[in-house]
Amino acid sequence: MQLSKYIILICLSLVLSNCGKTNTSKQTGLTINTTAKSLMLGDTLKLSINNPKKLEITGVSYKMNGEPIVNNKVLNSVTLGEKTITAVVNYNGEAQTITKLIKVFNNSIPSYYKYEVVNTYPHDITSYTQGLEFHNGKLYESTGQRGKSKLRRVNFETGEVLKNINLDNAYFGEGLTIMNDKIYQLTWQANRGFVYDVNTFEKLSSFKYGKSKEGWGICNDGKTLYKSDGTEKIWLLNSENLTEQSHIQVYTEKGKIPSLNELEWIDGRIFANIYQKNGVVIINPNTGGVEGVIDFKPLRKLVTQHNELDVLNGIAYHPKRKTIFVTGKNWDKLFEVIIKKQ
Repeated sequence: MQLSKYIILICLSLVLSNCGKTNTSKQTGLTINTTAKSLMLGDTLKLSINNPKKLEITGVSYKMNGEPIVNNKVLNSVTLGEKTITAVVNYNGEAQTITKLIKVFNNSIPSYYKYEVVNTYPHDITSYTQGLEFHNGKLYESTGQRGKSKLRRVNFETGEVLKNINLDNAYFGEGLTIMNDKIYQLTWQANRGFVYDVNTFEKLSSFKYGKSKEGWGICNDGKTLYKSDGTEKIWLLNSENLTEQSHIQVYTEKGKIPSLNELEWIDGRIFANIYQKNGVVIINPNTGGVEGVIDFKPLRKLVTQHNELDVLNGIAYHPKRKTIFVTGKNWDKLFEVIIKKQ
C-alpha cells in the first residue's frame, strides 16, 4: 500500500521544528533532560536535571503546559503537539525555574480510505464554499469572498436555494455549524463569528475569537464547538459563552498538519479539509492524532473546468443516509460518497 505517498499528496508538508530549545541560567548551568526531544503517544517521559556544577539540589517539581506531571509518566492520556516542560529546582536555599520544549507525535500511521461516488447533484458554480452541514434533511452552506459571502439553506437534490442572506461586504464568510437550533458562522480575518436562528436566519448575536486570530472551519459534537484557524490547531469553544477553552494540535506520527480548514463531526471524529490539498484527514478529537486520510483530488476533474474553479472545500455528513457530501469552491457539482477503509 502506498500510504506514505497518499499522506504526502494530501496534507503532509511536514514542518518538524527544533523541539530541544531550553531556557537555562548561565550561573547554575541547570537544564532539563528528557527521554528524547520527540516522543510518541504511549512513550514514557523520563525527566531529570542536568547539574554540571554539582549543586546541592533539595527538590524538583515538574509541570507540562502548566499542569503538574510526575517523572516516568506514560504519555497515553495527553494531547499531541508541542509541550513546555517546566521544572522548579530547589538548591542551596534558592529556587530556579527552567523550561524545555518537546513534541509528542501520534503512535500510528494513518489509515487510507477510498471513496465511491453514489450520487451527483447540482451545486451553484458561483458559490465559494466554506462551510457545509445538514440539518433536518436540508443542506446549509456558508460561502466566502468579500462582497459575495452568503449564508444559505439549500435543497441538495435540486440545488434550489430555499433561503439566503448576504453578509456585509466587510466580511469574508467561512465555516458554519448548527447546534441547538442555532447556526454558528465564522468570518475569516475580522475576528468575529455570528449566531443565527436556524429557521429564520435572524442574527441573534456575534462573538469574538480569542487566541485564534482567524476563522476557518467549525463543527460540533452536540456540546462543544470545534474551530480551526488555518494552522494545525483546533480550538474548543464553550457553547454557552463561545470562549476558547483549550485547543488540540493535529499530528501524525511524523509531524503536524497545517492549514486545517472546513470541519465536520462524523461518528466521534473530526473530518477536516486541508486547504489547497483536495484531501481530508480524520482526527481523534481527544488527542489530535490523525487516524485516516482520504484523497478526493480526482473529483475536481469531474466538475466543469473554468477560470474561477478552486480547491475541494465543504464536507457534510447526512446522518440518515450515512453518507458524506463533498464539493469545492466554485464547483458545479455536489458529490455524495461512501468511504471504505483500505
